[in-house]
Amino acid sequence: MSGTSRRRLLSAAVAAALLVPLAACGDDGGDSPSVDSTKPVELSIFWWGGDARAKLTEDALALYTKKHPNVTFKKTWQANQGYFEKLATLTAGNEAPDIFQIDDNYLTEYASRNVTLDLTSYQKSGKLDTTKFPESLWKYGVVDDKLAGVAFGENTQGLVYNRTKLEAANQPLPTQGMSWEDYIAWAEKATTATKVPGTQDPSADYKAFWVWLRQQNKDLYKGKELGFAAEDVVKWFDLWKGARDRKATPTADVIREGNATDVTKQLVVTGKALASWVWVNQLPELQKNTKDQLGVMPYPGDPKAQWARASMYFSVYRGSDKKDVAVDVINFLANDPEAGKVLGTDRGLPSNLDIRSAVQASVTDPAMKTSIDVENTIGKTFGPSPQVPLKGHSTLRSELTKAAESVQAGKATPQQAADTFIAAVKTAISK
Repeated sequence: MSGTSRRRLLSAAVAAALLVPLAACGDDGGDSPSVDSTKPVELSIFWWGGDARAKLTEDALALYTKKHPNVTFKKTWQANQGYFEKLATLTAGNEAPDIFQIDDNYLTEYASRNVTLDLTSYQKSGKLDTTKFPESLWKYGVVDDKLAGVAFGENTQGLVYNRTKLEAANQPLPTQGMSWEDYIAWAEKATTATKVPGTQDPSADYKAFWVWLRQQNKDLYKGKELGFAAEDVVKWFDLWKGARDRKATPTADVIREGNATDVTKQLVVTGKALASWVWVNQLPELQKNTKDQLGVMPYPGDPKAQWARASMYFSVYRGSDKKDVAVDVINFLANDPEAGKVLGTDRGLPSNLDIRSAVQASVTDPAMKTSIDVENTIGKTFGPSPQVPLKGHSTLRSELTKAAESVQAGKATPQQAADTFIAAVKTAISK
């Protein structure tokens, strides 16, 4: 199935799910059993991930059952691809799991239709403890003043570079805080010295565009609207057109290859660029795919533009008749030291800082140690978190890629591509 067809299918599925009458997932949904009750309770839980994540999650849930023998779990998981189609279908049929994993691409979609339970009262009562979370991290789960999801792992944007090739060519490594212009100049010189393009062109990468916008005192979203205009997109595209003209980046066909989200296709590991724009916690997986030594740093510009991003969340279905127990399970997974040790860093750095410290002390993988150290170092300069992306965020991401690639291929000017991009995104977020 083509990417366009998948997006249409997902849009239709999400639309069907979110048009369910609110009465079908009312505030109470029946009597919620008490956490301390001995009455048997089976909670359904749904997440995406691979075999390793499944094993870790199942082991952590087994710990909860050990402490609460009356609570058992109906566990369902699958790969990322197709996950949100399945979640939308379950929600549309009033069969959503009691607990489900979600990310910032869809949290607003589900929260704005009251599919997710507002966890604020649990947080205020202490039944859901976020006091050990970085404030900007738990706040990145707030939608319309409601806590819609609990952050399960902290992450932030990272620029991964090939230390081995740079040092072999006696080239300086990129440094934190260098301006975007200085970074492009660095990449141009690195290209000349190594005969490898200095940097992947990130004009299609929403993460890089977002950080750059925040450094211009703007944002991706502002309230219910976009936080930027076409002129900002033009400046962004022009910045990278200049970089391509200076041979600081690969050619358009290689750039497009590197736009894939698969870590194995990032140009820094395929040897087609010296740097790629990723998430910090991807460093260990990237390192596995190359014999060269990699390094990671914040994106260029002021690092305060970056924030403690929730790599993903767990939410509770508003229509669940076991809300209290579901919230207690999430609280346990986030804050219990034993559960934290089991879950490790699979979903990102643990949100609870005490558990993070304990987990960090037990890490032996050098690449993982580096990513944790970088995350903690950047964390000292994190700015406030932005609002969670609006519904239609997935369209913004795909349309930015389409627009940037049209400029890279010479099929559109930066202005033409920016105008088309803005029109498409405004339509998506207004639906």
